Amino acid sequence: MRLELIRRPERSKAMALASPLIALGLTVITGAILFGALGYDPLRALYFYFIEPLTESWSLEELAAKAAPLVLIAVGLSVCFLSNIWNIGAEGQYTFGAIFGAIIPVYFWEWDSFLVLPLMMALGMLGGALYGAIPAFFKTRFGTNEILTSLMLVYVADKLLDWLVRGPWRDPGGYNFPESRDFTEASILPSLIGYGAMHWGVVFALVAVAAIAVMLGKTLKGFEVKVLGQSARAGAFAGFSRTRMVYFGFLVSGALAGLAGIATVSGSVQQLQPVISPGYGFTAIIVAFLGRLNPLGILIAGLVLALTYLGGEAAQVTMGISDKVARVFQGMLLFFVLGCDTLILYKLRFVSTKQTAEPLPDLTPAEEAL
Repeated sequence: MRLELIRRPERSKAMALASPLIALGLTVITGAILFGALGYDPLRALYFYFIEPLTESWSLEELAAKAAPLVLIAVGLSVCFLSNIWNIGAEGQYTFGAIFGAIIPVYFWEWDSFLVLPLMMALGMLGGALYGAIPAFFKTRFGTNEILTSLMLVYVADKLLDWLVRGPWRDPGGYNFPESRDFTEASILPSLIGYGAMHWGVVFALVAVAAIAVMLGKTLKGFEVKVLGQSARAGAFAGFSRTRMVYFGFLVSGALAGLAGIATVSGSVQQLQPVISPGYGFTAIIVAFLGRLNPLGILIAGLVLALTYLGGEAAQVTMGISDKVARVFQGMLLFFVLGCDTLILYKLRFVSTKQTAEPLPDLTPAEEAL
């Protein structure tokens, strides 16, 4: 006896829309069971996770600041995933963008000009795009798997950052701590309102959401992205180049990830340290699929995932829950999203081992996202 997935002839649009909410509900229920198994009060833990961060104005600013890099990275990844390109290395592009953008405050820290911040942001985008171009080159030139190359480059970027802040970029007046100079005022993104946690990275995220939404919905390039994602052969008949699309997807997603990296370092951290990300590049993959690869959906999903970060910190402080539990929460959310999507597209069937298994049809990311 074995279990088979049989593709449904029609998909329920209502269930496709409800799938993220069902996945979120299942995550909350499973999380409550997990907290109970760990010996914590489940209701109190869920309150600190999902309610308490929404009760204060300063925590709402923190929520927006944490959602901004997730949204920036995820809208870039949506271009890749919709065109059937699997960029799993946004974390590395985020780190490399932060390194590239920090060249000015590290080497020209005495330069005080209104041009400093625009140049830092531009360098951050350029660094992320260049780093994203590496797996694109290997895929188009040698046919390598972009999942493996982009993922391995994450660790290269992490090691490069660690070497820089412990070596040539270490602050000479920093008592041997592994960190760069503190950024000067000219190199720090100004806060927008209130307590100062919400900086211009939030504006960048909103602009990126609007730009990608217009590109995907109103331009020929957006049509090309969707056609090549649905069928590379149909795209070839229409005259679209698969090679150019691979570069386009990686450059766009790399540039936005790089912008997220330098905006976070400039706005929140204000110096380079060995660790500058709690895993934004990987969490953004969950955000992209939870948002159904739609820019507006990604904006909402980014706020939900940022809430798990903020709630995890609150639960850690007030109840002593490990920060690893926050990662478990995010992992469960992705698991249930993918599980619900699978059951929308397929139905389960138990069959005898004597019967021949029916081959599964290939799905495009756009189909899976629906």
